[in-house]
Amino acid sequence: MKKIALGIEYLGFNYCGYQRQLDCPTVQGHLEEAISSIANTPIGLVCAGRTDTGVHAVGQVVHFELAAERPLKAWLQGANTKLPADIRVRWAQAVDERFHARFSAVARQYRYVIFNRSVNSAVLANRVTWLYSPLDVEKMNLAAQSLVGYHDFSSFRASGCQASNALRTIEFMSVTRKGDFVFIDIKANAFLHHMVRNIAGTLFQIGLSQKPVEWVGELLALQDRTKAAPTGPAGGLYFVNAFYPDEFNIPQIALDEVLWQ
Repeated sequence: MKKIALGIEYLGFNYCGYQRQLDCPTVQGHLEEAISSIANTPIGLVCAGRTDTGVHAVGQVVHFELAAERPLKAWLQGANTKLPADIRVRWAQAVDERFHARFSAVARQYRYVIFNRSVNSAVLANRVTWLYSPLDVEKMNLAAQSLVGYHDFSSFRASGCQASNALRTIEFMSVTRKGDFVFIDIKANAFLHHMVRNIAGTLFQIGLSQKPVEWVGELLALQDRTKAAPTGPAGGLYFVNAFYPDEFNIPQIALDEVLWQ
């Protein structure tokens, strides 16, 4: 059996998330159909991190196994001819049998994009989150630093989250501005369901001076989702990277490859 890894990018607003569903179009569904057609046999994909309805990706990683021989360009050029225009295979490579798109990943990275202007954009609809009132990015960034490290993120997990516990390690987090765009960048060993969007929603209130900077630390201590802010919209969220040990030689996406940097 050969094991192949693919780098995938997609716009999520036409899909009910990454994971295959019976009654709704998904990214996985289209990818598996395209890859199976090239392989001439049913293929199942394993991904680095499932994304929700409306969430995008520029650096999703998937893997699959098959017995047949195919040139790598078949998974890149061939699959892309069979995919809708808002899903693309960016790269393809053979990987060691020990590689696993999900379990080999040591960290994951997301970027949340906010369009912060008094008038919304016609061309960025569903690709960013629009906030018309000016955001205090310095306050947001300061508050975000309270989340860095190993914490119980119960206040920032979805009510239906199925993870066995809420303990996660955020390695890096920043909030920056470039013109009308505000970026929330976050890297962690793993994420809970809606964790990034719930953090974003909380930082919105701090940036709008509706809550103090210290509120984030208070929410961490409370470990109560009902005390935090509403979940941020899906359209601003991008899965940027899954990080793996160097031995697997998996390509990384630079943040400046994400639109509007």
